[in-house]
Amino acid sequence: MSYEPPTPPPNLPTEVVNALNGSSPNRLRDVGRYAEELAEHKVREARLEDESPEGELEERSDDLPDDVPTKATITVKEINDNRYYYWQWREGDKIKSKYKGPVNSGR
Repeated sequence: MSYEPPTPPPNLPTEVVNALNGSSPNRLRDVGRYAEELAEHKVREARLEDESPEGELEERSDDLPDDVPTKATITVKEINDNRYYYWQWREGDKIKSKYKGPVNSGR
């Protein structure tokens, strides 16, 4: 590990770099976790928006519960250092989720 501070990405705004440089290690870890979760959420939202429009018929997965629409995708959420599968889909402006099972049990 180097004794030199890391070089921030060139596209990171100066005010963000300054705020991070003034933060404690614990706060930086919290920011890192939040940034990862937020990025995952935004990717998931974009994927849900790009899916086929409602009304198109799709083949229903055998393990898809009756109350989960066919347009749902499977995502992974980490809660208390454990990973879980969730069905997720968009209803209007909201993202809906339904628990599927732990990651280690297989899909």
